[in-house]
Amino acid sequence: MPGKDHHERIFRGDDAMRRLAETPIVLCGAGAIGSNLADTLARQGVHRLTVIDKDRVEEHNISTQTFFEEEIGSKKADAVKNRIYDAVGVEVDAVGRELDAGNIAKLLRGAALVIDGFDNSASRQLITDFCRKENIACLHAGLAADYAEVLWNDNYRVPKDAVGPDVCDYPMARNLIVLCATVAAEVAVRFIAEGQQENYTITFGDLRINAEER
Repeated sequence: MPGKDHHERIFRGDDAMRRLAETPIVLCGAGAIGSNLADTLARQGVHRLTVIDKDRVEEHNISTQTFFEEEIGSKKADAVKNRIYDAVGVEVDAVGRELDAGNIAKLLRGAALVIDGFDNSASRQLITDFCRKENIACLHAGLAADYAEVLWNDNYRVPKDAVGPDVCDYPMARNLIVLCATVAAEVAVRFIAEGQQENYTITFGDLRINAEER
């Protein structure tokens, strides 16, 4: 009888699926990008996944993230962990606290790939600098209004935070989020399976995915 990864295995091959199952990945952020990305990676065959996020699910998260209304108030990292276990039986390591200079070495220790899905410049800068210093492969996935980017550390520049009276009041289309998370998942899988490091930007108005030169 075909297994849970039957279709992915046919597409990727046994060697790629073995690499996906064995490679330790740390995902920083379980919000719009992170929650969708975690779900996709787990369903693609990633088994060694750590998710870091200190925030709790709020009502305005429901339209853009993978959470249910009944999960409002839960730690996002825990909610992602529970969702993935229910979906594919994979045990995610959930870290429901802030990533900072004092714990980053411990929390990213052993990672073959770090994926930055945070939405603030301070956390993004911390990850960028640490991964460059420690020579850890690091992929950044983020968006603003109708633009998104999926870039490796060598191509990445930390953007400034949005300015406004309420950090939650910014335009965000669910389809762009899912598209960005999908591109990030594919880039991560190709890196794990083949060692490729591809960079992309996404412009939502014209539905274009643009390859960026290294």
